[in-house]
Amino acid sequence: MIIVMKPNAEKREVDHVVEKVEEVGCKAILLEGTNRKVIAVIGDKRDISAGFWDAIPGVEKAVPILTPYKIASREVKKTSTEIKINDYILGGRKIGIIAGPCAVESQDQINFIAERVKKAGAIALRGGAFKPRTNPYSFQGLMEEGLEYLAKAREATGLAVVTEVLSPEHVGLVSRYVDVLQIGTRNMANFLLLKAVGEGKKPVILKRGMSATLDEFLLAGEYILSQGNPNVILCERGIRTFETHTRFTLSLSIVPQLKKLTHLPVIVDPSHGTGVRDLVLPMSKGAIAVGADGLLIEVHPDPEKAFVDGPQSITIEEFESLMEESRSISAAIGRYI
Repeated sequence: MIIVMKPNAEKREVDHVVEKVEEVGCKAILLEGTNRKVIAVIGDKRDISAGFWDAIPGVEKAVPILTPYKIASREVKKTSTEIKINDYILGGRKIGIIAGPCAVESQDQINFIAERVKKAGAIALRGGAFKPRTNPYSFQGLMEEGLEYLAKAREATGLAVVTEVLSPEHVGLVSRYVDVLQIGTRNMANFLLLKAVGEGKKPVILKRGMSATLDEFLLAGEYILSQGNPNVILCERGIRTFETHTRFTLSLSIVPQLKKLTHLPVIVDPSHGTGVRDLVLPMSKGAIAVGADGLLIEVHPDPEKAFVDGPQSITIEEFESLMEESRSISAAIGRYI
């Protein structure tokens, strides 16, 4: 259920409603709209009617929410959420491009990539310090040393830094170094980790699980939102199907569907979504055309020598071409890069 406050509701009236919500054993999440405040009531109290809330001063109406994802639903918040990443806003007219290597390999490598992708128009630098690998003998990342390299690349270029966090125990450590936390596909259903990143305020990129339905994806986002962190970015990164010509099947149709159902920003990862370098550029342009708010792209100066995921990484020159070609597509739909 959501409780819609009157446009002229005073702070004391809002606080009183929050107190009443907590008195009946539910959790209150305050959502700030452009014209009024909305309070999401989290908890199963079906015996309390909407009329109970309507009688409280300052309340305009109480509305039951039918979807299982309450806070993420567009029923709760009609306007699209915009998330600040340093100097940029993700979720508005600007399409935000986040680029960098799958794994941080050295300070020189990450600095060089950061300088080039920023010059091409990226809003943030991605790079893995902790790498969840299927093979236990594969490169696992530079860990805290990699985080230090990312932080120094931010100092040198001013780009925001995005990296993956693997466990609740790592959230504090990773948060000290980066601007945006990423939850990978294997951890979309790691509910303890979702709660841990939800307890902070740093923006979170939540990747869709490789076998997750749309509802499961949104409910994972709900875990983060329900802990009080409103800064959730949904990332489509492909799902496992019977098809074998790509590493995963990149479901671009989920982008407009998500935009219809949720107010959260939606970005697309065409690198993991296809696993094929030659498909990254056309699928990136397709993602922009169907309404994605941003892209998450793997870029490496020499993909053949990359420690991780070289076959799906594009070169810096290919990234520069993508940025140029994408500007005309974004302009055609009333947006810009």
